[in-house]
Parts: sequence; structure tokens; C-alpha cells
Amino acid sequence: MNKVKIFFILIATFALASCGSGDKSNANASAPADTADKAAASAQVQTILFFGDSLTAGYGLDDPADAFPGVIAKKIDSLKLPYKVINAGVSGETSAGGNGRIDWTLKQKVDIFILELGANDGLRGISPAETTRNLQSIIDKVKAKYPKAKLVMLGMQVPPNMGADYVNKFKAVFPTVAAKNKMALVPFLLQGVGGHPDLNQGDGIHPTEKGAKIVAENVWSVLKGQLDNPKAVY
Repeated sequence: MNKVKIFFILIATFALASCGSGDKSNANASAPADTADKAAASAQVQTILFFGDSLTAGYGLDDPADAFPGVIAKKIDSLKLPYKVINAGVSGETSAGGNGRIDWTLKQKVDIFILELGANDGLRGISPAETTRNLQSIIDKVKAKYPKAKLVMLGMQVPPNMGADYVNKFKAVFPTVAAKNKMALVPFLLQGVGGHPDLNQGDGIHPTEKGAKIVAENVWSVLKGQLDNPKAVY
């Protein structure tokens, strides 16, 4: 091979190497930009935390995602709203139990906090004054950790066989605490479902999948007003 051919081969090899190096550099340059875009989009997504008992957890349903928080999550996804839903429901939870675990739950950032506790207090005949103290303690901890978080209270009621005095005092707990803390209020979570056998499981307490959809609408009617982009949901 003569010197001229060797010269041109070397030039071509150098040119190809330079092109390959340039492409790799451009790919590496675009990767951080893509990562930054994804990080920015993720940062814009806000968290809605449902903190409650078996009604929130979806006790008795074949799929816990069919509980009312899951129904709301599906609605949010269908509307392409920048929110994610976290279901922090624990079956059997009382207000005292919730107060005991709230600090751990708040390790994740919360933008909208939805409080659904007290039903088990009522069924156990726990003093409404004690339930009030526990709910207030939970709210105080949320406010201390995330002062900008929006708060929603889900009201509950107990059956009339608990006695009129207890029934009325228990019912008053939720609007009273909500008003004190300037929380949005769903007056009665199980409105339109409680007392309807066809919408409840065999225990007469926990909604069926069909009942959970009605419960979700009760909550959504109030929750949508707390979103940053309400025009998308009205």
C-alpha cells in the first residue's frame, strides 16, 4: 500500500472517530435535560393522602383499589390532573390509633390531607370528647409538618341504637373540629349508602363496590374544590 492510500485511510478513520465521539457527546448532553424535565414534571405532581380506617382501606372488597380513594384516583387519572392518591387506610383503626401512627405517615410530603377516622370510636362507644382530642392532635401534627397542606374532614355518624345523646354528640364532633381548623367538610361520608342493604356488604357497615362509587362522589363533590385547577373538574 503506498503512502497516499495510507494517508487517506488515516484521515477517514479519524473523521469517523470524530463523528462517533460527537454523537455520544450530544446523547450525553441530552440525557441530563431529559432527566431534568422528568424531575420537573414529577415535582409538579401533588399528593392527596387519605388517612382513615377500613372504609378507606376497602375492607371486604375483592380489590382494595375499588374503595372510594381508588375510585377517586381513577377519576383524577382520567382527567389527567397532576395529583397522585395515597391510601393510608388501616382496618380497625380508631382515632387514637391514627394519632399514634400519623408521624410515620407524614414522612412523605402531603399537599391535601383527607381525614376519615372516628367510625370505630363510635361503634365502641368511645367518648366524643376523646375522639375530638385525637382528631385535633392528628390535625395539629399535619399542620406542623406541612403548614400549606389543604385539609378535608370526612364526617361520620353512628346508628340510633347508641342513644340520642351519644348520637348527637358524636355527629357534632366532625363539623366542630372542621370549623375550628378551617377544613373543608363532607358532612356524612356514607350519605346515600348507610342503611341501604343493596349498597353494603353483609355486615351492613362496609360499602360494596357499587356503594364505594357513591361514597367517592360524596368526597369528590368537596375535594374537587380544593384542587389547584378546578376548571378541569367542573
